[in-house]
Amino acid sequence: MSQSTIQQSTFQFLTDLSANNNRDWFAENKAQYQSSLENIISFADALLAEMNKHDLIETPSGKKALFRIYNDVRFSKDKSPYNARFAMSFRRATQERRGGYYLNLKPGSNFLACGFFNPNPDDLRRIRFDIEDNYEDWQKILGSKAIKSTYGDMQGNTVATAPRGYTVDHPAIDLLRHKSFVFRHTFTDQEVLAKDFPQEVSRVFKTIRPWLDYMSEILTTDRNGEPLQ
Repeated sequence: MSQSTIQQSTFQFLTDLSANNNRDWFAENKAQYQSSLENIISFADALLAEMNKHDLIETPSGKKALFRIYNDVRFSKDKSPYNARFAMSFRRATQERRGGYYLNLKPGSNFLACGFFNPNPDDLRRIRFDIEDNYEDWQKILGSKAIKSTYGDMQGNTVATAPRGYTVDHPAIDLLRHKSFVFRHTFTDQEVLAKDFPQEVSRVFKTIRPWLDYMSEILTTDRNGEPLQ
């Protein structure tokens, strides 16, 4: 089995951690954690190499892509010391390429997400301007067979009625309500453990590129299409 293939033992560690989420158990099973972590780093390195075939990623390594397994419990009601999942994110390189990629691996809850999770106020304003001006282009891209069959509808936090400056009868109000712009795709445990999983995740991420490229263009220009200073 390739080192980049996610092993059943890695998933078993996460299952066991979920049932024994305490420091004593974790300390007693530190060797199992280290072995699982090394497996996930190898997988993340393989995924990074695949993604760089069709995009330019500035995340330097699989290890740098990983989220910590340790929970920050200082301001959380959940005092569990560990997050029983492995997660990673990849940043697109340079200010000319916008959007991000995220992958969450947890038995029974495996998914990837991509897009714009919390755009800053200037970017959100620019996005809404483009929706207002070009909502038919948005509908065409988001309704494409490749994106629709892979991700379904765009997700993300929305305002309850209409954002300030817009009315609820605007023809693109469903898009204008968005405060974040996220696409999500789920995987079964069996798919995650398959030897070609790095290639499959990369393929799914690649499907969203037409929209990411469109967003990169609008977020690097003003409403008149001139490059931002």
